[in-house]
Amino acid sequence: MSTVSEPTTVEFRAAIRDALDEELARDENVILFGEDIAVAGGVFVTTPGLAEKYGDDRVFDTPISELALVGAAFGSAVCGKRPVIEIMFGDFLPLVMDGIINQATKHWYLSNEQGSVPLVVMSVVGAGGRFGAIHSQTPIGWFHSVPGLKIACPATPSDAKSLLKAAIRDDNPVLFFMDLALAHTPGDVPAGEHVVPIGRAAVVREGIDLTLVSYAKTVGHCLQAADTLSHQGIDAEVIDLRTLKPLDTATLLRSLRKTGRVIVVHEANGLCGVGAEVAAFLAEHAFDMREQRRHVARGHVRADAHVAVELHRNPPCELWIRQHHVGDPGLDAGQQLARQLAAEHRRIPQRQCEVARLHVRRLGRDIEQRELAERASTVFGILGDQLLDARDQRIAVELAIERSGAM
Repeated sequence: MSTVSEPTTVEFRAAIRDALDEELARDENVILFGEDIAVAGGVFVTTPGLAEKYGDDRVFDTPISELALVGAAFGSAVCGKRPVIEIMFGDFLPLVMDGIINQATKHWYLSNEQGSVPLVVMSVVGAGGRFGAIHSQTPIGWFHSVPGLKIACPATPSDAKSLLKAAIRDDNPVLFFMDLALAHTPGDVPAGEHVVPIGRAAVVREGIDLTLVSYAKTVGHCLQAADTLSHQGIDAEVIDLRTLKPLDTATLLRSLRKTGRVIVVHEANGLCGVGAEVAAFLAEHAFDMREQRRHVARGHVRADAHVAVELHRNPPCELWIRQHHVGDPGLDAGQQLARQLAAEHRRIPQRQCEVARLHVRRLGRDIEQRELAERASTVFGILGDQLLDARDQRIAVELAIERSGAM
């Protein structure tokens, strides 16, 4: 639902403040509370002036007790209010899991679909700010499998405002995450009424060769990478998930059918995260396509308290790319990612012919796949010493047969 009007440029955190302001004005049942959100205007400056404007019965500070916060929110939601609470950092969400998972998300089912829980939990996630071990995680995966819960994680000020408005109006519990690195990021936001439906991804760049799927701040890295790739003849499409639950699977499948290759990029542990779920979904529902899949995420490591150790074990995206990918350390994150993607693209044959596979099976017989691949690459000079895994071995053999004219 949108009305056409001239956009204004605002910071990400200001867009959140504007969304809260407009929803408080629109619906008297909306209330806002949390630690330091009233008098101080929010630790991340997302709520300044709201307490003065709407009074301390609708916008108020609370004691430092996340458990009490979510309990009060759940109780007020089932009694007709639309509470919005702030849990400062996503790292603190384990303290509210019982209230969210066992109470808020299950009330609809336990009440025989009679009682809604319109509750929004805002929180900040993301590393790179040097806030230490318990203020720097992206723990979205902890909640991703919970039925009855919606999750939004916008990448732009416009989506931050519109998705927060949609979350407040939704009759289900919603987790709304702001990536800390985006707090000061400016962007154009449409004036007036503008609400993006929860559950709809955005194709922020059209392409035909490769799909990059991401959310939050790594969407920007993907756009940089796509721009760099375009100068190398690779036309990448970039999808901003925006809503992580429910996933817009239709947009994902539509893009993959067009490009045939997908890479999921996000800042979180790779194991059991949102990226793993996206990759698993595509593997299950698009296995018959000619796609190649890759998952780019942080390693399965802990964040350490000491800043130097944190930067080494859980570095910002730029440092991570420099450590793990060959390239010029002077390039930014997007350029480094683009260089790696270009390398991956060159290693994938443009067509994987069934005839080649038949030759592989016939030539293989009792010869180990690695030995066959090494023979092929030695004879035809393909891939050199890059035979890192079974996929590379298979590609080496297929390319060797294809280039030798065996088809």
